[in-house]
Amino acid sequence: MMHKKEYTKPSKEELKKKLTPLQYQVTQESATERPFSNEYWDEEREGLYVDITTGEPLFTSRDKFHSGCGWPSFTKPIERAVIKEKADFTHSMHRIEVRTKNSDSHLGHVFNDGPLDKGGLRYCINSASLRFIPVEDLEKEGYGEFLDAFN
Repeated sequence: MMHKKEYTKPSKEELKKKLTPLQYQVTQESATERPFSNEYWDEEREGLYVDITTGEPLFTSRDKFHSGCGWPSFTKPIERAVIKEKADFTHSMHRIEVRTKNSDSHLGHVFNDGPLDKGGLRYCINSASLRFIPVEDLEKEGYGEFLDAFN
C-alpha cells in the first residue's frame, strides 16, 4: 500500500519557512497542541493524513475514531514501518511517544485504551504534525495509489 517514493526531510531552515510556528514546535521540539481546538480532532471526511514535513503517508480516515481526547485518534498507522516508538518520561508520566521513522518528527503518543475490536491501541496525534488530503484530491496530490483503500 505504501508509496515507493522517497520522502526527504527538509533542512531546519526550510522547515522554519515552510511550517507555522506551532507545526515547527510540535514536530521538531516535541510540543503538544491544545486539545479540542486543533485542525483535525473532529475531521469527518475520508482521506489520507501525511507527515507535514515530508508528505509521507501516515494514517487514513478509515482508522480514525472519536476518542474524546481532543486530538485526532487512530487505531493504527498505514504501516508500522512509517513510525517509531520511544519511551517518554516527561511530565512525571511514562508514555510511549510516536515519531515518524523517516523524518524523526514528533507526532504524539500511543496508548492501549483504543477500540478492542481494532487492536486496542489509540494513536493520539497532534494535528500540527499532519496534512490532511481529502479522498477526492488524492489523485491530483500524487497519492492516487491510495484510492483503493477508500472503496
